[in-house]
Amino acid sequence: MALKTHFDETPNVNLTPMIDIVFLLIIFFMVGTKFTELERQLQLELPQIATADRPTPQPVQRVINVYRDGRVALEQDVLSLDQLIVKLTSARAQHAQLGVVVRGDADGPLQNVATVLGACRQAGISDLGISVRLAERE
Repeated sequence: MALKTHFDETPNVNLTPMIDIVFLLIIFFMVGTKFTELERQLQLELPQIATADRPTPQPVQRVINVYRDGRVALEQDVLSLDQLIVKLTSARAQHAQLGVVVRGDADGPLQNVATVLGACRQAGISDLGISVRLAERE
């Protein structure tokens, strides 16, 4: 009785699609650099101005910390509520879309956080947020 032996074919990796993509990327970058070279070669005299103020960067968000004992800190500066309203009003005058994140102590009274949120509203801030963290699962 003759036994048939079956040999598995070794898998072949087809590199043709990968080579095609690499060539397309090379062509893309070569053409892209040609456009930037052409732009630099334009004979163009840019207008000049005497002075210019640097634009003020847009703040991402201001962070207000409300501590357990009722202290309020705006970015490391401990302030009273009146000072907080003045600082937020002046910051909002510079950046109309100013946002505020309020971080209250978990063991502190909620009234402190509510008072700070009211002060933010008095300053005209409409983009308000409260920072919390997820509880750990047991």
